[in-house]
Parts: sequence; structure tokens; C-alpha cells
Amino acid sequence: MTKLVVISGCSGGGKSTLLEELSRRGYATVEEPGRRIVREEMAGQGAALPWVDPAAFARRAIAMAFSDQRLAEAQAGWTFFDRGLIDAASALQATTGEAVLQTLRDQHRYHRTVFLTPPWPEIYVNDPERRHGFEEAVCEYERLTSAYPEIGYEVVILPKTDVGARADFLLGRLPG
Repeated sequence: MTKLVVISGCSGGGKSTLLEELSRRGYATVEEPGRRIVREEMAGQGAALPWVDPAAFARRAIAMAFSDQRLAEAQAGWTFFDRGLIDAASALQATTGEAVLQTLRDQHRYHRTVFLTPPWPEIYVNDPERRHGFEEAVCEYERLTSAYPEIGYEVVILPKTDVGARADFLLGRLPG
């Protein structure tokens, strides 16, 4: 059984805050590929930004997620990902129509349980790396709530509660 766990869901739903809490508790965490790519692109020429070239952005996110996954496989305990390969592949498929999700059904697997943050308008904020609106974030969430089960993952929706309780809930759903 893999100990690589994806936390996905709605943009602005508290994923990064939850990852910070898990890191504080001593767990390995991996920052969202998209945010790293946006920072890199904004520091350079900015060609693979989601609002400039969404397909190029998604392809870069897939490559980064593959690399993140390979590096994390060497970890002994649980590693928690802020998004991952399935999110990037789902974005590419939505952007281009390429049927990339089904190719991930039996390979490059994360833990079978994926945790999703639901839309939470009370905490949603834009920033230089997140320019899309709340409505777009909800559409992305709806796409992901379908994408993960389609390729064999169990989806658990995280409760809208304080970060400590959210982390306890998540950890309580994983095997000893």
C-alpha cells in the first residue's frame, strides 16, 4: 500500500493550510505543482501560466507531479500532496480533450483514499498565483469529484472546520 496521499478539491478550500498543519505535526508534504509553476513562470517569460496557455501549464504540472511522486516514494511514512498528477491530468483533459485520465487508472497510483476540500466561499481569496474566480474554482472541484472515482479512487470530503480538527479527521481516515 502506498503512503502517498493527495489532498485536492476546490481552489481556496484550505489545502495549503492543512498541509502546513500536517507538516507541523511532522509529516512530509509536497507543495502544489501549480503554485510552483506560476512562481517560476512569473519570474521568467511567463509562457506556461494557466491564464496564458492552460495546456502548457497542465503539461508542466504533470511532469512536476511525476517527479514529486518519484521523490516521495523513498519516504518511509505518509507523504501528503497538495494536488498531484490526477489534478494536472484532469486539467489537461478538460483543456484539450485528450483522454489522459484513463491512462492513470493502473499506474502512478497514490493512496486509494483522496481527500477533497469542498467549496468554501468564506475563506476563498485571490492572490497573484490564483487569479480565477470562485465560480471557476467550483467548476474545477466538480470536475475533480468525478475524475478521481472514475479511475478508482475513494473520495472523502473534508469537513469545513478549523485546521486542527480537519487534520485529525484526515489522519483518522488512514490506516494505523
